[in-house]
Amino acid sequence: MGPHKDDKYDWILVGGGLCGAALAYELIQYGDSVLLIDPNPTSPGATRYSYGGIAYWAGTSELTQTLCHEAIARHPQLSDELEFDTQFQQRSLLLTVEAGQDPAAIATRYESFMIQPEVLSRTEALEREPLLNPEAIAGALCLPHGHVSPLALVTGYRRAFERLGGITKIGQVTDILQDGRSAENRRACGVQVTEDRISERILGDRVILCAGAWTRRLLKQQNLSIPLYFTHAELIETPPAPFEMQTLVMPAVQQRFALEAEAGSPTQAQDWESDQTGQTILAPILDAGLVQFADGHCCLGQISRAQTSLTFQTNATESSQHIREAVGRVLPCSKPLTGQWISTCVAFSQDGLPLVGEVPNMENLLLFSGFSSPFVYVLPVAQRFAKAMYKKQNDALVTQLSPQRFLPKRKTD
Repeated sequence: MGPHKDDKYDWILVGGGLCGAALAYELIQYGDSVLLIDPNPTSPGATRYSYGGIAYWAGTSELTQTLCHEAIARHPQLSDELEFDTQFQQRSLLLTVEAGQDPAAIATRYESFMIQPEVLSRTEALEREPLLNPEAIAGALCLPHGHVSPLALVTGYRRAFERLGGITKIGQVTDILQDGRSAENRRACGVQVTEDRISERILGDRVILCAGAWTRRLLKQQNLSIPLYFTHAELIETPPAPFEMQTLVMPAVQQRFALEAEAGSPTQAQDWESDQTGQTILAPILDAGLVQFADGHCCLGQISRAQTSLTFQTNATESSQHIREAVGRVLPCSKPLTGQWISTCVAFSQDGLPLVGEVPNMENLLLFSGFSSPFVYVLPVAQRFAKAMYKKQNDALVTQLSPQRFLPKRKTD
């Protein structure tokens, strides 16, 4: 299905990772013309190097628990729906507790989650995952967890989208087009796209930014201020390993979400304005974990850096060494693995919830970004959002994710 006769699409989605691909698939099912734009045909941005974990146990509110339930109901049947194997598996997640710490005490940090972890002694943890180093841990927490191949999931969504008539274009969106309205009442009407140094204007009734961290740059070009931020996530991707992990392994005390919460707090907002020169907001953190995929390859990581420049570069050799040392202490089997160091940008919002809906101060420009746990929340939110748009009815859950929630509260008498 191409654009209408006036060469205008109903929807233009910017960014072909999980957010863009899933939403494009959901929208195309309602018969509208949908264009999905991404600069890379085979490697969908940050999604490509995600762990693929589905933490459906982690809901802490009515909103997030509802989405967790919907996600774990959808994932097992999605391969049949998309006619493409997403490599979904139910896996045990072992959250390791460092030697010298009390697993039961650490477990109290998980009391607010929808599913409570099983507390394991060192011996019990080794029974679940024999490759663990017993000297490095005091025990572990165990949770039910889902897992997919990020690349397979996005590929499945893209192919299903195209089978239904959706159009995918390879190119870099460099600007949001506006019609002739005043500065106080602006309206998006398309995008400027560059491919192989050739630039073109593509018109659309509505534009949705699904480009993760790069969404922030596109918004700033329009002088739009939204509390959407990002970290630089660094990890090592290996070829298929000569061992088979029984579980997914991550630390029980994870620092990434605390880093995001502090880096995205209102007190840091001014520091994020220096994104051209680059500024380090907070010291980097390292959460040492290892995830093995269905084909045997592994991801070791990760370091997270709150640095305001999208093009920030660090010392890959030093970062790789830090990751290997930290993961190797917990899982010595990882030490001989060869692999490629990778850095990618991961978007998050000020309050940890995604940004979904209309952008304040620009009509017909919408966001679908900032998913800190994308493999849980993207699927149900995309499905709900598309249905709400087609039926022109508000979905109370999606409304809670609107970027409008960050507008200053009006004073009442």
